[in-house]
Amino acid sequence: MGKLFGTNGVRGVFGQDFTLEFVHDLTLSLAAYFKKGPILVGYDGRDSSTIIAKVVCSTLNYCGIDCNLGGLVPTPALEYATKKLGYNGGIMITASHNPPQYNGIKPVASDGVEISREDEAKIEKIFFAQRWPKFKKLGKTGNESRIIKTYVSGIKSQVNWKKIKSKKFKVALDLGNGAQVMAAPILCKELGCKTFLINETVDGKFPGRGSEPTPENLHKLSQIVRKNKTSLGIAFDGDGDRSIFCDDQGIILTGDKSALLLSNHILSKHPRSKIVTCLNSSSAIETLAAKTKSVVIRTKVGSVEVSRKMVPQKAIIGFEENGGFMYGKHNQVRDGCMTLALALELLASSGKSMSEEITKIPKTYTTKDKVSCTKEQAKKIVAALKKGQKNYDTTDGIKIIFDEKNWVMIRPSGTEPIARIYAEADSDSRLSQTMSQYLKKTKSVLGN
Repeated sequence: MGKLFGTNGVRGVFGQDFTLEFVHDLTLSLAAYFKKGPILVGYDGRDSSTIIAKVVCSTLNYCGIDCNLGGLVPTPALEYATKKLGYNGGIMITASHNPPQYNGIKPVASDGVEISREDEAKIEKIFFAQRWPKFKKLGKTGNESRIIKTYVSGIKSQVNWKKIKSKKFKVALDLGNGAQVMAAPILCKELGCKTFLINETVDGKFPGRGSEPTPENLHKLSQIVRKNKTSLGIAFDGDGDRSIFCDDQGIILTGDKSALLLSNHILSKHPRSKIVTCLNSSSAIETLAAKTKSVVIRTKVGSVEVSRKMVPQKAIIGFEENGGFMYGKHNQVRDGCMTLALALELLASSGKSMSEEITKIPKTYTTKDKVSCTKEQAKKIVAALKKGQKNYDTTDGIKIIFDEKNWVMIRPSGTEPIARIYAEADSDSRLSQTMSQYLKKTKSVLGN
């Protein structure tokens, strides 16, 4: 049997491996999985998204399932509304941070969280066996206009919004021509913030800086922060579930660093909590957790792995190193706007700047890179790097552990034909040395 789902949903190049015929067959499979409606359907700003939405809704209706179309919304807004408004499930049409030619489908369970790996396998089994529902009656497609209002209200209920509002913060938002254009400015307005917007027009080609915020493409955000003396800057990815912060000095923070910052704030209010994070995030979270007698649970890479582990564990915090932060009290999914609200609450409650707050967390030195390769080549890389190593973990690719503060990890991407390389060290020089060494080894296996 083939495989449809990657690290996060089903994705492909629209018109090539992600055709309307494929979308139709996949939606038939989702209809068989959901069994009944209503289903909430939303999409990001990609050029192909509205076309795909029509196929998804009409196919659900053909199977006798009612659905409501929420239109252009961030992924976490659709997920939260699925839970809060009582839908039997959700379908988000997005390829997240992938380039413009891609699109994808992300199914959401009735609890507002991405479906589990086990449920992904069930859908794949239905798809390849073509065990699709037989036509009996037609469902209906309606409209759902409450998503953004429900989403913003839900976020506000989880923070001290009155205190935030009293501070009259200045915030720089790099909306990346993506779906958070629909929600983040509204949230900031309701929190009393003066906003400076970058890439604020929805455009499926992501002309401003691409669909993925990285330290290399956020120079404009840094400049706006410094020029206008804002309290912070934040950049969202294409579908608005991930966020990268810029502190008040204009310095771009890694996803790990911002996660540690927020975790420190949350754990101070909720000691003895559970935190779920991936194998490739900083080991500094264990140091922080120990101070409040909290527990860290590690998973494979992927938001589905973290989210679905958070639910049974009743974890209050979940995060990935790529800027995906999850606040369990709101919803166990990555959420760019919830993350922004938590950062503003941290600043409002401490009375200090973000750059000052950063000095309170353990120093971390992390980096990542990537090499182009097929999944088979990635397997060869893992096998080659395993030789001669004593302390390693092959739960997800391979993580070679030198000691608690020094490690390197290589794993095949679940969304692109690449292998990702991550490393952490106790100094900048050792980090650079480790990364250089393992990039060289990886390229050697590939014959480069």
